[in-house]
Amino acid sequence: MSAPRLLVVGGSGRVGRLLARAWAAAPPPLAPLWQSRRGGAGALRWAPLDAGAGGLMRQLDASPATMLVLAGVTPGPGAALEDNAALAAACLEAARAAGIPRVLYASSSAVYGAPVARPFREDDAPAPVSAYGAAKLAAEHLCTAARGAGLEVCALRIGNVFGADALTTNAARLGPGEALAIDRFADGAGPERSYIGPATLARVLGALAADPAPLPETLNLAAPGRVAMADLATAAGLPWRWTPAPEGAVRRLLLDCSALTARVPVAVAEGTARGIAGELARLPPLPAPDRVSGPSLPAGH
Repeated sequence: MSAPRLLVVGGSGRVGRLLARAWAAAPPPLAPLWQSRRGGAGALRWAPLDAGAGGLMRQLDASPATMLVLAGVTPGPGAALEDNAALAAACLEAARAAGIPRVLYASSSAVYGAPVARPFREDDAPAPVSAYGAAKLAAEHLCTAARGAGLEVCALRIGNVFGADALTTNAARLGPGEALAIDRFADGAGPERSYIGPATLARVLGALAADPAPLPETLNLAAPGRVAMADLATAAGLPWRWTPAPEGAVRRLLLDCSALTARVPVAVAEGTARGIAGELARLPPLPAPDRVSGPSLPAGH
């Protein structure tokens, strides 16, 4: 009998590539099995929206223990955000048909909507204000229905993943002498967000995938505490400058991750700007050959 595996659907995006690098250095309890629409280099060849459950089952020699669904459509010109629900439905049906007992679905903190005065908890009623948040909430509703039908599905409301967030992706586009513009509010401070480093994210996802205890319907996923974006840019050595915060700019958007850390301990240092930036700096290169493929996960919220 083959060892239990973790099927990763949609690993070609920024988060998926970070996971591949982190797991190359510290393998998770369940060996990753990557999905690809094109196949090759050890990846399963499966297009969820085209091939359906049968297409996955034909590629498996044994049922993975967990499916991690990173597949999704990100906001952008012409983006078919409604495909987020379609992709979720296809993956959930495939997991059921293939006998995969647990699904971790990568949702988003965007489902909560406008910031409130305290960190969001899982029992707060979602009220998305963006089309992307609404699309992810629609996918979560499908997860709830699948859970009611007997499939263990946990929707992970993920905060900002450093290395796949606006700071790092925008920094990569800077020209010579350019700097990131970070909003500065009337009190002199900048935005604060819930963040998680790539190595901590990989460790947490690996632990949740293999956790012998049942998982809840939803979990917020970020490191504990709050991170100032200016501190994080400084810690990572990214060039940046202040710019006056425009009307409607979000000063603080935070997640209460106490339910997560009760299951998977996360050290305080792993939630600091220095700790988060250090995780990205220490990641090894993407393993060769590049086995990661599929739709991408959003860069951050």
